[in-house]
Amino acid sequence: MRIGSSVPRSLLLAGAFIGVLSYGAAAQNASPPAAAPAAAPLPPGSPMIGRPDNEAAQKLAPQVAPPIATAADKLPLDKLKTAPGFNLEVYAAGMTNAREMALGDKGTVFVGSRLVDKVYAIVNKDGKREVKIIASGLYRPNGVAFKDGTLYIAELSKISKIEKIEDNLDNPPKPTVIYDNLPKDGAHGWKFIAIGPDNKLYVPVGQPGNNVLHDKDHGQIRRINLDGSGAEVVAVGVRNTVGFDWNPETKQLYFTDNSRDWMSEDLPNDELNRVTKIGEHFGSPYCWQGNIPDPEFGWGHSCSEFTPPVGLMGPHAASLGIRFYTGKMFPAGFKNQPIIARHGSWNRTNKFGGDVVVAHLNKDGTVKNIEPIVTGFLQDNKYVGRPVDVLQMKDGSMLISDDWNGAVYRLSYGKAKVAAQ
Repeated sequence: MRIGSSVPRSLLLAGAFIGVLSYGAAAQNASPPAAAPAAAPLPPGSPMIGRPDNEAAQKLAPQVAPPIATAADKLPLDKLKTAPGFNLEVYAAGMTNAREMALGDKGTVFVGSRLVDKVYAIVNKDGKREVKIIASGLYRPNGVAFKDGTLYIAELSKISKIEKIEDNLDNPPKPTVIYDNLPKDGAHGWKFIAIGPDNKLYVPVGQPGNNVLHDKDHGQIRRINLDGSGAEVVAVGVRNTVGFDWNPETKQLYFTDNSRDWMSEDLPNDELNRVTKIGEHFGSPYCWQGNIPDPEFGWGHSCSEFTPPVGLMGPHAASLGIRFYTGKMFPAGFKNQPIIARHGSWNRTNKFGGDVVVAHLNKDGTVKNIEPIVTGFLQDNKYVGRPVDVLQMKDGSMLISDDWNGAVYRLSYGKAKVAAQ
């Protein structure tokens, strides 16, 4: 007899069945494999919301400017190129995150900032230029405007003023708040401000995110009296304007508007818009560049419902500061034409913009063509500078602010000269 031959077959089968049950119970009691930690939710208004889940898009993110201003002798002046006949030189340096500019009655150039808490003043003293800090402890004081001795400063959620500022540059008083009925959203919350021919202060309120349906207090341009009273909405359907000015011939308001991100790398274009009547709707977030319905919010709408742009400024170009040229220094073809700073794209594989251009207008006020004046801020698909605003000086030259380097350049026309020496 073989070993084990006396064990009944039924007992062997029963043992096997019990073993299977035991294994199953053990498997159920075993701890499951640890799951990968969930990604932290993006904060409201994050520019990363809506970014496509593909390798190319995942490499794109906003360009972060250096934390301190570039020294004057390190500025990329040798890389910047001008159109024939124009000259570029350093006007002032040492202003971290230099943004919007305003010109005082006595020649002081005031400069706001977005990422730091300061407002600067560039003053001419004894034949030399000097930079002073005239306000600090502010929150995103991007916008500055000047009228009759008073400087107006726009922070994220309020507007203040400093009276007789040019008489007190060495000991300026603290800003006095005149208007604080503004949303506190960080996304598109920084303000460009300007005073119109109607002697009113214009201030935008951007959409609180890349592409969102928003309430009645966002996506618009407002105007108020210079004492902060009488607020009214001038235009709606505005995603994010960081520059506007008035056509000196028609007195109509022109504004740049940054279109949405993440639709594609090449669409939609930024817009140059014109306000012809109070309350016009410029499409956002339902329609882009006048002819592209938004894939998410365009349902049930037609682009024909909205006021189309007078010109397209390029895909994700971040068109910002705009000023109509009224001086006599530049060639005649620049007279009464808008000069625009394009900050440059960040959500394109091949970046676009990073220049200063003139938008030549047709007789009907629409854009005929766009001509570069200053290029070279974009080198080998990397920024060496980023233009933000332009400002005409009394002699007809124009200043260009560069928040990447914390500097201001002077653009002139005429006999070439060696700059910054």
